[in-house]
Amino acid sequence: MAFGDNVRAVRGMNDLLPSQTARWQRVETVLREVAGRYGYQEIRTPVIERSDLFYRSIGEQTDIVEKEMYTFTDNNGDSLTLRPEATASCVRAGNEHGLLHNQTQRFWYTGPMFRHERPQKGRYRQFHQFGVEALGWPGPDIDAEIIILGERLWRTLGISSVNLEINTLGSASARAGFRDALRDYLAAHVDALDGDSQRRLQRNPLRILDSKDEGTQAVLVGAPDLMSFLNDTELAEFSRLQGLLTAAKINFKVNSRLVRGLDYYTGVVFEWVTDQLGAQSAVCAGGRYDTLVEQLGGTPTPAAGFACGLERLIDLVALSEVDLPSARAEVFLVLVAAGAEEFGVSYGEQLRDAGLDVLSNCGQGSLKKQMRRADASGAEVAVIVGDDERSQGTVSIKPLRSQGPQLSVPAHALVEEVQKILANDSH
Repeated sequence: MAFGDNVRAVRGMNDLLPSQTARWQRVETVLREVAGRYGYQEIRTPVIERSDLFYRSIGEQTDIVEKEMYTFTDNNGDSLTLRPEATASCVRAGNEHGLLHNQTQRFWYTGPMFRHERPQKGRYRQFHQFGVEALGWPGPDIDAEIIILGERLWRTLGISSVNLEINTLGSASARAGFRDALRDYLAAHVDALDGDSQRRLQRNPLRILDSKDEGTQAVLVGAPDLMSFLNDTELAEFSRLQGLLTAAKINFKVNSRLVRGLDYYTGVVFEWVTDQLGAQSAVCAGGRYDTLVEQLGGTPTPAAGFACGLERLIDLVALSEVDLPSARAEVFLVLVAAGAEEFGVSYGEQLRDAGLDVLSNCGQGSLKKQMRRADASGAEVAVIVGDDERSQGTVSIKPLRSQGPQLSVPAHALVEEVQKILANDSH
């Protein structure tokens, strides 16, 4: 790049501008409050982890590990990766800090993840996820809880265009039997499978169920059904989950072809999907991963969770509501007298101490120019310090969004008078 050329963001890694962040902040507040209502506590893990963490957890035959991870070697020769998801990091942190041995934990997290995918609407190379992880509970009651938590999120955000699909992958023995039957079936149709599915046929045929290729999906129509490989106990546990969801008045569909694109899932899996976002139908997905804690060096610990893509969630919120107003100050300080900046510093801090949002004019300018800035700022009130105000120890207060008169008040009464105007304007 030549000197002077515009430097642009990396492809698929987007800026969030002030006009967008009001909605993000509102959604993030709802996420925190709803997760806290169910007893989940925030955990924050590093953006960079050892690559081996994801090889061992997500699975080397997944698209994420094979094609999408941002992996590099640091100056010490260690292979490091920008995290493509956060469940493995949460489990690693729980193991490392002794939080999972003979304990139960409810975590929530949010933050950026990284995958080298083809950028498109709702799918970016740097994207953001919110997720919950419940570690230490074996039964369908915790599976139901995290699904119910998700439903409350959509309800609180005013989203009605999502539908729940659930499935169970059963026990390891059930999956092994199904895997063999699926492999035998697909081997007879290998020429109709896409290249990735052909490559996965011997090592990981369950991943083929997750293929988006139309030809492969046509082959799968006649494939064996996982449900027929579950034993009575597994079917009863899955039935119990359905009963709990029904009791919570949550509508769902059993989709026996539903699998997840990560190898650590073991039992119940689910997705919240929508038809409002084009090709990107999955908004939130998760399930049970009972072997992952042990797989990463901990003691055997049952676990379940979900992750939600915030970009897609924000798009759904935008479709379901009017635009939120951008954040704006309540007071604009117009400073036109000689040395008025000193008064502006003092008055501004008094107003902020009272809990008000204040913009102070910077860059000087005439009264007329500063009043235009005040009006453009969206502030409710202009506080004016000119030569007269400075000599008399007063301030002028001009309402900008109502028809009230401009007032001249003693400087010590500034906060009280501004609060009165703002209170009247809100009624």
